[in-house]
Amino acid sequence: MSFQQGLSGLNASSQNLDVIGHNIANANTTGMKASRAEFAELYASSLGTSGGISQGIGVEVQTVSQQFTQGNISITGNALDVAINGNGFFQVELPNGNLAYSRDGAFKLNKEGEIITNAGAHLLGITAAADGSIPTGGAVGPLTLPTGGEIAAIQTTKMDLSFNLDAEAVIATGVAPAGLVPPLATYGTSITAYDGQGVGVPVSIYFTKTAVNTWDVYSSVDGAAPTLTTTGLTFNGTGNTPNATIGTLTLPSPTNPASTFSVAMNVKDATQYGAKFSIAKATQDGQAPGTLTAISIDESGVILGTYSNGKALAAGQIQLATFTNVQGLAPIGGNVWLSTPSSGDPSAKGVPGTGNLGGLRSGSLEDSNVDLTKELVNMMTAQRAYQANAQTIKTQDQVMSTLVNLR
Repeated sequence: MSFQQGLSGLNASSQNLDVIGHNIANANTTGMKASRAEFAELYASSLGTSGGISQGIGVEVQTVSQQFTQGNISITGNALDVAINGNGFFQVELPNGNLAYSRDGAFKLNKEGEIITNAGAHLLGITAAADGSIPTGGAVGPLTLPTGGEIAAIQTTKMDLSFNLDAEAVIATGVAPAGLVPPLATYGTSITAYDGQGVGVPVSIYFTKTAVNTWDVYSSVDGAAPTLTTTGLTFNGTGNTPNATIGTLTLPSPTNPASTFSVAMNVKDATQYGAKFSIAKATQDGQAPGTLTAISIDESGVILGTYSNGKALAAGQIQLATFTNVQGLAPIGGNVWLSTPSSGDPSAKGVPGTGNLGGLRSGSLEDSNVDLTKELVNMMTAQRAYQANAQTIKTQDQVMSTLVNLR
């Protein structure tokens, strides 16, 4: 025995304690992955020998490996907090332009509306088109929220009406529209259209039966007297209508009645069955201007902005990445990793929840996967190993002292 074995043991135990201390210090770090020291024995080669057992010369810390197990997910209620439930990493662009990867989803907004980490790295994803659609295979870049907070007004060009008219309804009699029996308002609905400035125009649509399987359509704008819009809305023997549209309404702008705009009324899904009158859908393609009121992120990483006019518009979609050898990633601090030749490039990039990529949990964060109880036990074991190696040095010192004192 020499001092070498004891010294190597002290050094390895000290490094092990450093790893354990680092784990304990980061027990509350979001997205942190625990590490462990992995040891290897050391042997010296002997000249002129083959086979047999060589005397060991100690131990070394061969590597410090990271344990990429799933951490607990804690609910925070913050819309920009996002946890990955499963495989994958957020892709972030560091301030120096390098691409890095993180499990820390505690995101913030900078003054430009860009989504960033606490260290200033930009979250990467696909930016949505102006209509809120996510381009398939779109370029991945920094995600920005619409902090301007406004979407423009859109003028209505069409209405889509889906309804059922009672096949057993009686044919109306009397003078239209006020003197009809049954009254015109028996079968009707209302919908709001919008002019080019986003000012609402209330429109009421009424139906009255004029013959077997045949109806007339009346409309009323902003409470005015109903006027005949379409005659001959017909249905076949199976209760379906061959009519794709029931005419075009000419609506005045509330702020300038001399200015009008046309709205087509689509009824391709209308039916006439032996059931009570009902409205399944009454929608239109215009909108009032709106201001941003809330942000949400769904499981697939789509970032939705909700506006005061009731519209929800996607701003972009987070893209995740995963690796075949995640333990080859190099931690650089700030809760991020860099790819290395050992990890290789990402084996998959894409939409959360697809393939082997995990889903997202908005309003939540992934806790550190450090098990404090386990780490404290490991610390006591490492302490005992350190003491034992110190004892081997002490014993060797005593042996050397005995040798020196021989007379």
